[in-house]
Amino acid sequence: MINQARGEGLVKPKTFFGLTLETQRDVLLLLVEEHLSRSILETIARAGHFDERQGKGIAFQIDVEDAVGISHQIRKLTRVVEEEI
Repeated sequence: MINQARGEGLVKPKTFFGLTLETQRDVLLLLVEEHLSRSILETIARAGHFDERQGKGIAFQIDVEDAVGISHQIRKLTRVVEEEI
């Protein structure tokens, strides 16, 4: 998780004597198997009410060409994906 992130939407943040009154934002990164990504993205959007309420957050998908450090999870992910598709 990346914490202390900042974001700015259409409405400028409020200030108090020149000091910004922003709340802390967290950035959560998930690396998921390609065939499960859309379903996960839609679930995150529903749970976070991203389409119903302004300023609740965003979720987006980026294709990852390759990753290291996950070889211990490949067998389990393969079974999950096979069950889903």
